Amino acid sequence: MLMRRPKVRIETERMTLRLPQHSDYRAWAALRSESMEFLQPWEPTWSEDHLTRKSFTNRVIWAERSYKSDTGLPVFLFRREDNALLGALTLDNIRRGPAQAGTIGYWIGARYARHGYMKEAIAAVTHHAFTRMRLSRLEAACLPENVASRGALEKAGFKYEGVAQAYLQINGRWRNHVLYSALHPDRRGPTTIGQA
Repeated sequence: MLMRRPKVRIETERMTLRLPQHSDYRAWAALRSESMEFLQPWEPTWSEDHLTRKSFTNRVIWAERSYKSDTGLPVFLFRREDNALLGALTLDNIRRGPAQAGTIGYWIGARYARHGYMKEAIAAVTHHAFTRMRLSRLEAACLPENVASRGALEKAGFKYEGVAQAYLQINGRWRNHVLYSALHPDRRGPTTIGQA
């Protein structure tokens, strides 16, 4: 049985980050659709039903389950001044025990790119992961030529670690990725962090 967890709401300087809800479908589908050409070079191939309500409903159910089971934290980014959906960030593949680690992935709508929103979201989720979720390490990967993504990670405090060969299928091809990580600022303490 999954334990009850309070709803997550992360506030940044300009945004509110929260779990996706069924009522977000129209905004999500519109933003993904208008940003298709911008996003597809950096993402796995979209399924034929990618933008359907059914597909989105499955995403919402998955988000709720992964948050409740402490295996993920998938959040949508909303600009506070007008409640516009800007994109999404997922902290996923959470490993407890000796690792206390997770992996982040993210996307932003084309019209909101290069305004610092994703760097702000990455920094906020990193802080939340280290202080509230008691993780010790976050990892991220992106294509080597994705300068904007690399810049967002670096500005949010992530450090370059190397290259993973044929790491993910992106836009229909196995692609090498550059790997980044962020470490909890104090890793000198007991190794039981997060095992309470």
